[in-house]
Amino acid sequence: MSGLRYRSASHSHVGMVRPTNQDACLDAPEAGLWVVADGMGGHAGGEFVSTLIVETLRAVPAAAVLADYLRALRAALEQAHALVRRETERRGVELMGSTLVLLAARGAEAACLWAGDSRLYRLRDGQLERLSHDHSYVQELVDGGLLDEAQARSHPLGNIVTRALGSTESLELAALSLEVRAGDCFLLCSDGLTRTVEDHELGLMLGHALPGEMVRSLIHLGLLRGAPDNLTVVVVRALADDGQA
Repeated sequence: MSGLRYRSASHSHVGMVRPTNQDACLDAPEAGLWVVADGMGGHAGGEFVSTLIVETLRAVPAAAVLADYLRALRAALEQAHALVRRETERRGVELMGSTLVLLAARGAEAACLWAGDSRLYRLRDGQLERLSHDHSYVQELVDGGLLDEAQARSHPLGNIVTRALGSTESLELAALSLEVRAGDCFLLCSDGLTRTVEDHELGLMLGHALPGEMVRSLIHLGLLRGAPDNLTVVVVRALADDGQA
């Protein structure tokens, strides 16, 4: 990865209410790949799908060219989607699926793929920007001017997503290409974090020097707020080859 290298940290916590953790994450800086998946469909179903996503993507060979890697990642996700659809039918259940957000990077080039309401943020020069756009019922209300962000965070239908791996006949992934600068800090997270911690607070927490400190601070704040859902956080920081941000 000429010009830039990446340092990252991650953690997934069951939270304070849920009996099991249906989130999963992948933190693979050696492959230039980071993933958060938030499963749904009950304990057995949600955990199965989120784990399947992470393990499927972990097994994809890390191609040197980002475009080639993204094609392989997409193909792997399509296979996982088909497998989940078959497994849902075999088990005779109504729904199994998972949101997902992934970041793949090669040097100063990066890309994000996502479906659902797991998010990607970027902190650059002290300014936090949400790079992904939720696929959810509540986000549609926000887009239509019927809710503001504060209302959306506590809306009783906030858990309804309109896209997810395994939940619809075909897999629909949104995509975004990114140019990375030294010092950029990326946050991938499940909605268990963003429904308890506000965006301006995320920006403050991402001001720490080390990804591990950022992850600990974010998880701790979510837990202090009661963490009614699973919490999953992956932080990725881009450094110049000399190690300087």
